[in-house]
Amino acid sequence: MHLNVGKPKEPILKTQSQFIMKSIFVIILFSFTCLPGNAQTLSEFGNNKHEKIFNGKNLDGWYQITDDKGTDKNLFVVEHETIHVYASQEAKSTQSFGAIITEKEFQNYVLTLEYKWGEKKFKPRDEYVRDAGVLIHMFGENIIWPSGIECQIQEGDTGDLWIIKTKASTKVHPMNKNYDVAGEIRTLGAPKEYNRFPRSYCWEKPEWNKIVLVVKGDHAQFYINDKLVNEAIDMKKWDPGQDKLIPLTKGKILLQAEGSEIFYRNIAVQDIKTE
Repeated sequence: MHLNVGKPKEPILKTQSQFIMKSIFVIILFSFTCLPGNAQTLSEFGNNKHEKIFNGKNLDGWYQITDDKGTDKNLFVVEHETIHVYASQEAKSTQSFGAIITEKEFQNYVLTLEYKWGEKKFKPRDEYVRDAGVLIHMFGENIIWPSGIECQIQEGDTGDLWIIKTKASTKVHPMNKNYDVAGEIRTLGAPKEYNRFPRSYCWEKPEWNKIVLVVKGDHAQFYINDKLVNEAIDMKKWDPGQDKLIPLTKGKILLQAEGSEIFYRNIAVQDIKTE
């Protein structure tokens, strides 16, 4: 998920003291954002047996949706036990955004998957950083983009929390507003359709990266390469029948195609027993 927001120009610094003060502020802000102490190591789920929801041969159990932008709608191809996104499309060509979605819903589980970037990028996002994502608790219409909670997959931003047509809270540091396991609770949601909480730190690396999403009812934790980087707390959706927000505790799983070549593999779910 990526929305373009204009960045205002900063005024020119007129004095040396202004420059020094700004430099100190940037250093402090960077420290709070990037110190490894804001992340936690995932170990308790590392050796458990998972049930694969991608069989490595085809997309049985999944279905695809796309927008109306590109002419080639075959966005997801299975190769060598890997899902190759935009495999045959020509770089810089105009292509649709799309997704594959599980046919079944999931509740109380640990989702694991691996991804790595390809080289190709496509219009209209050929000049931007590579972008994709994984949604949990997806529900409602099959549109681009449907309702749910997203773990962002994007160069430099993997682990951001996107709240799409839903409502959720997380813990943020009071200065930089990034995720902090000991931070203050903040809530975003309606009336805006798209809301974002940045991750605590970017642990993305070259080649293959591992994502683990621990989903218990209306609560989800995002781990990137075994580090806790974000959290969705008290997830809710609007129920027209009851005319109120209700807990969002289950839904489908979705993988995005958003104008960048990407590979997904080792997609598995492990049930979590709840008391």
